[in-house]
Amino acid sequence: MRLAFVLGEIGSGLRRNLSMVISVILVTFVSLTFVGAAGMLQLQINQMKGYWYDKVQVAIFLCSDGSTAPGCATGPATPEQEDNLRTLLKSPAVAQYVNDFQYESKDDAYKHFKEQFSNSPIVDSVTPDQLPASFRINMKDPEKYEIISETFSSQAGVETVIDQRQLLERLFSAMNAASLVAVSIAGVMIICAILLIATTIRLSAFSRRRETGIMRLVGASKMVIQLPFILEGVIAAVIGAALASGTLWAVARFFLEGVLSKQYPDTAFISPGQTLILVPALIGLGIVLAGISSLLTLRRYLRV
Repeated sequence: MRLAFVLGEIGSGLRRNLSMVISVILVTFVSLTFVGAAGMLQLQINQMKGYWYDKVQVAIFLCSDGSTAPGCATGPATPEQEDNLRTLLKSPAVAQYVNDFQYESKDDAYKHFKEQFSNSPIVDSVTPDQLPASFRINMKDPEKYEIISETFSSQAGVETVIDQRQLLERLFSAMNAASLVAVSIAGVMIICAILLIATTIRLSAFSRRRETGIMRLVGASKMVIQLPFILEGVIAAVIGAALASGTLWAVARFFLEGVLSKQYPDTAFISPGQTLILVPALIGLGIVLAGISSLLTLRRYLRV
């Protein structure tokens, strides 16, 4: 097999079908960008889980005026009940699951509330007495939340026990749903890319039907006849995959790292280097798509 001949055929095919090749590059770029976006979302979810799960707390909210929980039948939590809860938190049965804990008074809760909702008009309608005092517990193992919940839910003066991970799980569920949407769109775009690659190869083969006919007559092998067409599709797909990889890196570099990380310094965002993990997968997927669609088209059209 002569390399110069194969390269010449590839160049000839790319020039004859330049518009279709550009279409393949663009569709492959868009489809693999959606695939990569889904991958980036999963990387971000895993990053945030690892970061936030180490910081989440179990909150034991105490009874306040207007509490309707069964443990609040006697009214707001008394200092004696609060002392009993502190003693229980320090007991060997509970302390083995707890890193540390802090008491948050109503005034502290109101201060944090104002900081969190500083731009909302709701701040003016809330008073410290409306917010419950609480114990904030940092767990050694967040998975042991149920032990704390079972221990304190029935204690006098306790309104409810909340694991903040439940709130995070809602966020992660929404992000997973967005990831599935991206994968679904990517699937549709991949089908479009396969069809476009097949069309490009078919047009290229049609434009060179005389040459391929002569090659069959002189006994050229299937590999010699098919390889230029296959490589045309692979080259277009690889260029599209490279553009998609560059786009994902740029999003991580200039948007996540350059903008969001500055606006939300307490959130762990993925780095541009982490997106490079996706590059081999995207390029490999592009090559597989081009190779399969090219082979199926050539077997049907060239009959070799």
